Formats: sequence, structure tokens, C-alpha cells
Amino acid sequence: MVKRAKGILALCLLAIVAAASLGKVSLRAQDAEIAGSKRRVKSLGKPQYPDLARKLNLAGVVKIEVTIGTDGKVKRTHIVGGHPVLAPEAERAAMQSEFEPGPKETTEVIEFKFGPQ
Repeated sequence: MVKRAKGILALCLLAIVAAASLGKVSLRAQDAEIAGSKRRVKSLGKPQYPDLARKLNLAGVVKIEVTIGTDGKVKRTHIVGGHPVLAPEAERAAMQSEFEPGPKETTEVIEFKFGPQ
């Protein structure tokens, strides 16, 4: 019973990866957007499209939750969702982002869109 469940899970994961790789491919290496932002963005970091992602023809969105200090600098990041190959580069770019100063520490979610160039 456990072997069958593991087999079904593996098949589902394989189907998801295959569907994602066959989906619409973005012509841009990366884009970033902040939906419903409370803090104004001064600058967003630019993620690089990883070599492994290029070899695998990966595309997708990575969501990074950032904690922004009162000075507008990103203090912490947390990967909310996205492909594990793309996530580290999105997290690096999120750390390089800067927001307008504010009266208190806040959190935002940044979405980085990756696709082959």
C-alpha cells in the first residue's frame, strides 16, 4: 500500500514538472512585481537565470517574502513558493532590493518570474 502511494506521488510530481516545462515560456529572463505593496519600491534586485535552469529549460514564478526594516533595507527573506532551482537566485535578488523608509518593520511578497532568454 505504501509503495503504491509513493509510486502515485512520484507520478504526480513527474506530471507537474512535465506540465510546467511544456507551459507558456516567458521571453524575459526575469521580471519582478509586488502585488498590493504597502511600501514603495526604490529598487528591485535583478536575479540571474541559473545555468541549470537554462539547461532544463525551466520557467516559473518564485515568491519571496521579505522583511523590510524602517530604513527600507531588506533584513530577512523567506521562500514562499517556486522551483528549487530558481529560488536561491530569487532570494539573492530580494536581499538586494530596497524600499522607501517607513515608521515600522513590514513584510512584503515579491514575485520573480523566470524564463529562458
